Amino acid sequence: MTPVDLVARAAAGTAPLGAASPVAIPLALAVATLVSEDLTCVAAGLLVAQGQLSFRLAAFACFAGIFVGDLLLVAAGRWLGRPALARRPLSWLVSAAAVARGERWFAARGVAVVALSRFVPGTRLALFLAAGILRAPVGPIALALLAAGAIWTPLLVGLAAATGGAILARFEQFERWALPLAALAALAVVLALHVVVPAFTWRGRRLLLSRWRRLTRWEFWPLGIFQLPVLVNVLRLGLVHRHPTLFTAANPAIPAGGFVLESKSAILAAIRLPGVVPRFVRLDLSPQPAARLAAVRDAHARLGQPFPVVGKPDAGERGEGVRILRHAEALDAWALAAPREAILQIWVPGVELGVFYVRQPGAAAGRIFSITRKEFPAVFGDGQRTLEELVLADERAVCQAPTYLERLADRLLDVPAAGERVELVDVGNHCKGALFLDGRELETPELAARIDEIARSFDGFHFGRFDLRAPSLDHFRAGRELAVLEVNGVTSEATHIYHPGASLLAGWRTLFAQWRLAFEIGAANARHGARPAGVRELLALLAERRRRRAAP
Repeated sequence: MTPVDLVARAAAGTAPLGAASPVAIPLALAVATLVSEDLTCVAAGLLVAQGQLSFRLAAFACFAGIFVGDLLLVAAGRWLGRPALARRPLSWLVSAAAVARGERWFAARGVAVVALSRFVPGTRLALFLAAGILRAPVGPIALALLAAGAIWTPLLVGLAAATGGAILARFEQFERWALPLAALAALAVVLALHVVVPAFTWRGRRLLLSRWRRLTRWEFWPLGIFQLPVLVNVLRLGLVHRHPTLFTAANPAIPAGGFVLESKSAILAAIRLPGVVPRFVRLDLSPQPAARLAAVRDAHARLGQPFPVVGKPDAGERGEGVRILRHAEALDAWALAAPREAILQIWVPGVELGVFYVRQPGAAAGRIFSITRKEFPAVFGDGQRTLEELVLADERAVCQAPTYLERLADRLLDVPAAGERVELVDVGNHCKGALFLDGRELETPELAARIDEIARSFDGFHFGRFDLRAPSLDHFRAGRELAVLEVNGVTSEATHIYHPGASLLAGWRTLFAQWRLAFEIGAANARHGARPAGVRELLALLAERRRRRAAP
């Protein structure tokens, strides 16, 4: 009979302990904790309730087994886990930089977190292994485990002993409620782990606030939820026009009208107005690291601009894969991680804006449908708080705290100097953390004329959004020195709708109107010979996008 069996039968009252060795049951309890700590403590409490074991002996046996088991987990992480991270496949998934960040985090907070995990079932195994893998200081970790176990174990054994008699007496009565009670207990554990426990710390409360604001402010909703009514409206428009993909004819010059996976370089190259598109080099990168590095370094030399430069996929959306490369090391790192088809482009300083443009085929001029002013959130140091604390304390930044904390993971424990400005994001995309403001008041006749001139230089473009930079807002209003960073096709959005506090219904109305125009322009182009993409073609594009996202 194993120690676990012996403890289970003893707790159930089927194995009398009178003939058992005084050492056997405490030893069995200690060994059983290696299988399940909390259940063993409960079983020990039931033995105490039955009068088969003293409380002191039961609590000490459980405590000794738990403490030794915890130390073994830390040792396993230190001696076995760390070498495993250096070998494939784990080395593909966990970078050396990520391990270094974890070590810094554990050095600052690990002891307290390990101690608290004793009181949060379900977190201990991962944390104790992580403490070993990340080489947390052995002495403080051992003291934390000793202190936490000395508090937790007598409490759990004592609680089981105090309630055990009543539970055993009424077990048959409550047996039919076992499944519902287990479900409620599981729900309570989930709530405790995700709501109650975090609420005990300032950081936890700020992250809970972050989650709440993303839930209650629609600008942070997942795209699939926000766009669901828009998708229904697109299907309705397809029925009205008797062609579900008619909108893909809105831009005959772009494959599928710019539905997905359109080539950024091909679109930029099609703008024939000189001096508008910042210089760029399209790359078709080899799978070989050495060849990649050589190609990207050569492209950088051909651009003729020192750092920073911009690296991005040739076919991407919503800011995916866009990087501002500020030094040679960043350039090389991007070269090794970039998709096969990519772009290296000079970086343009100034203000960044999005202008949505529409033009009916045959019309004398197009018009501006939307203007978005993009701002890049920042926090300012006070010489006392860490960067993580500054992000969580900022009333706007806390809304997208997970995005910022992931991007700044290497610097979260840094303490910026008083007055030091730290940009939280450098890519002008809302889902990456940029702030989008309604900029429609910036429209002027000069701006409208210049945007129309740029759009008309791209033959076959009628509908979509220009991502622009200008030296200043005054330059933008005057339509002077505009630089076209990207042109987005038929599935782009009039992004002014994401202005903080804007109405959800107003946002939907804007997108409904946008898609109505897409179908109308597509219908007009189709009458002049443009061919809309078929449903199968769009499904194939979506499948290819999924394949590319899944590829390493």
